[in-house]
Amino acid sequence: MNFNRIMIGGHLTRDPELRFLNSGACVCDFGIATNRSWTGADGNKRDEVCFVDVSVWGKQAERVAEFLKKGAPAFIEGRLDFDQWEKDGQKRSKHRVTADRVIFLDRKPGAQQEATPAPQTIDDDVPF
Repeated sequence: MNFNRIMIGGHLTRDPELRFLNSGACVCDFGIATNRSWTGADGNKRDEVCFVDVSVWGKQAERVAEFLKKGAPAFIEGRLDFDQWEKDGQKRSKHRVTADRVIFLDRKPGAQQEATPAPQTIDDDVPF
């Protein structure tokens, strides 16, 4: 079985960078940081930050570049990719998230809230 799905929420670490490829496709790259806090066995509070690079393609890329800025909260759904390249004779690699969906969490009036349409929510009285 193979399954590659990731969901991550946090704040953008830099402004999104939109670029267009020779093929005409557009891609937007940005970073996101997530925080985790816990109390260690010694009773001291500890904090940990995880920094993740994200790429989003197509129309979503244009919306992300238009509406999100450094510090903005966002939720990303996508897959984990492994990039490899060579620079100055050294082999390099890193993991990156390729987003299928980016949800804008900033609730400013009039702001676009999501880069893709959200599933419809039904407001019926549910008996459970």
